Amino acid sequence: MGGGQAAAAGAGLASGRGGQPEVYCHRAILDAIRYLVDNGTKWRAIPVDFPPWDRVYAFFRRWRDHGLVREFHDRLRRRVREQDGRDPEPSAGVIDSQSVKADAVVGSDSRGFDGGKLINGRKRHVVVDTLGLLLAVMVTAADAGDRAAAQVLLAQVAAAHHLLALVWADGGYTGSLVEYSLTALAVVLAIVKRSDDMRGFVVLPKRWIVERFFAHLMQSRRLVRDFERSTGSAEAMVYWSMTTLMTRRLARPRPSRA
Repeated sequence: MGGGQAAAAGAGLASGRGGQPEVYCHRAILDAIRYLVDNGTKWRAIPVDFPPWDRVYAFFRRWRDHGLVREFHDRLRRRVREQDGRDPEPSAGVIDSQSVKADAVVGSDSRGFDGGKLINGRKRHVVVDTLGLLLAVMVTAADAGDRAAAQVLLAQVAAAHHLLALVWADGGYTGSLVEYSLTALAVVLAIVKRSDDMRGFVVLPKRWIVERFFAHLMQSRRLVRDFERSTGSAEAMVYWSMTTLMTRRLARPRPSRA
């Protein structure tokens, strides 16, 4: 089957209209996307051991546009939480943001300058649970305010996770956001501040969880910088990175109980 026929068949299957089966194994395509995210290669530089790069990208785009990558990610997160003896739905989380430099392909409409970090690029706003697993991510220009972005992000998280009652944050999220979270979302936003007498590196309660999450993202070479033309693709890359982490945790042998 030619590339055009494969694309039409894939589109038909995705929209529920039927069509011919897809030519390439989904497992091989998933492995190709994970390879790209983990190793930071270009789409056109995907090794020939995988399906053709344009078919892999078409799959990535389809899963991004239909929200399938997030659904896949959320199912894995629930399984990881259950394996750890937790409730599938979290009741507490941590919010923070990370500014990263943007590649030249990122347009001026979605990039900005973070004066605090001195970074020209984009900002990843995330909420993670107490295991450091992603609940939601929103990518904006780096000059976007944390509190304004958090108001939108927390509303999304509260709508998707009805048991969420407590979110820890740093001092950048003080002000009216605390009252908004409590009155509009029924979520307590607890601010974890650094004391004035602290010197050097200090591990702050709960804040280390989201910092460890960002450290994991930096192990995915595709995420060291923002190489995506759209913020939707940038968010999808974060979800793909976390699926790699969670599948490794699920595949890890569990210690036998005496």
